Amino acid sequence: MSHPFRMSAGTVFGRTLSRFKANLGLAALAFALVFLGAQAVLGHEFKVGDLDIEHPWSRATPAGAKVAGGYFTIVNKGSTPDRLLSISSDVSEKAELHQMGVKDGVMTMRPVDGGLEVPAGGKVALAPGGYHLMFIGLKRQPKQGEKFAATLTFEKAGTVNVEFAVEGMGEMGGMDDHAN
Repeated sequence: MSHPFRMSAGTVFGRTLSRFKANLGLAALAFALVFLGAQAVLGHEFKVGDLDIEHPWSRATPAGAKVAGGYFTIVNKGSTPDRLLSISSDVSEKAELHQMGVKDGVMTMRPVDGGLEVPAGGKVALAPGGYHLMFIGLKRQPKQGEKFAATLTFEKAGTVNVEFAVEGMGEMGGMDDHAN
């Protein structure tokens, strides 16, 4: 008579193999979720014609603020230049393209007339301290962790709807390359 708690080697191996398969399946599922999550963060990109709009972002604003900045990189994969002509968004009464610079030791900011050229095969970064968008007459305060929509209009590529990810007040765009 065999002992009621004794198992054969085949039974032990079978159970171990079943557990291994179950754990392998869970590990594969976890890896897939992490990979998809990373793609969602890294994939914050929009396309229109030959242009890629990479990582549109803004900063959260304090209560009562009337303006917010907008930043992203435009990559032109085409063989002809294009031009960013206008921006609109429901978050503000109007939006303008601005350039920040230093003249005679004084920081200046002025609207860019005639749009912003994006060279063929090149890129233009809208970043703190340089070219950037100004959302003027905010209708609500952008809050960290949310997104807001905007429409960019280009001379050749046409219009594209994008979403600006709102980061913390002191952030530089989530990744160093977007701040340089």
